[in-house]
Amino acid sequence: MTHLLTYIKWPFILYAAYCILAFGLQRRMMYPRHLVETPPSRDTRDGVVMHLPLGSASVEACFVPPASGEAAGPSPAVIFAHGNAELIDDWFDPLVEFRRLGVGLLLVEYPGYGRSGGAPSQKNITRVFTAAYDRLCARDDVDPARIVFMGRSLGGGAVCALSRHRPCAALILMSTFTRARTFAKRFLLPPFMIRDPYDNLAAVRAYPGPVAILHGRWDTLIPFRHAAALKRAARNGRLMACDAGHNDCPPDWDAFWREIKGFLRSAGILE
Repeated sequence: MTHLLTYIKWPFILYAAYCILAFGLQRRMMYPRHLVETPPSRDTRDGVVMHLPLGSASVEACFVPPASGEAAGPSPAVIFAHGNAELIDDWFDPLVEFRRLGVGLLLVEYPGYGRSGGAPSQKNITRVFTAAYDRLCARDDVDPARIVFMGRSLGGGAVCALSRHRPCAALILMSTFTRARTFAKRFLLPPFMIRDPYDNLAAVRAYPGPVAILHGRWDTLIPFRHAAALKRAARNGRLMACDAGHNDCPPDWDAFWREIKGFLRSAGILE
């Protein structure tokens, strides 16, 4: 009997050790900043660099004004949050169409990424994005009533969290998950051990404005069912499904921009 109990207890001991290790390392997996190479020089595309305080650290953001210039008066603006293995440097070119549409673009870095100090966590990222929003609203060339939150993958979690603290005219979610805790079983962990839960489903359910959801049907990292659930939760949602996976979504940027322009016009952000 003693030998039987010994054999039974070892799997529990090993599983407990695994859970402790996974708990300690999960932010390294969720925020793989160590795998993201920082460009040797900053390229801001004529943008204005901001430094947002986070305790004793400083986090970088860059505001790129619309191509129409100051004469057009206060313009709409998009606050963009990138994926977990990216930098703001990666998104100047893909999102340049916003400038052509007369929309300003604020790219906000995550703490600990690129040239930014601090450590990434849901709490710290939300603090940084809230500070970025407040800085954006203080600009004379930005219309605070026409600010859009846009996030890709993990960035969807960042802007959904921001929506619980600051208002916005619309949400755009690209390849976004419902809750981080839904991935716990993938790593054989109980959901309560997820340190940064990012409950996007609850945020979308509480959000009163229009939501555009773009997702690849063949996404294996964040399956399409997450997008379908977010669409059901939204009070005013639009689902844009495309034949793509996770990192190749959208597969057709021209079609993407046609959808986004239509969405922004229907939301009253573009004329």
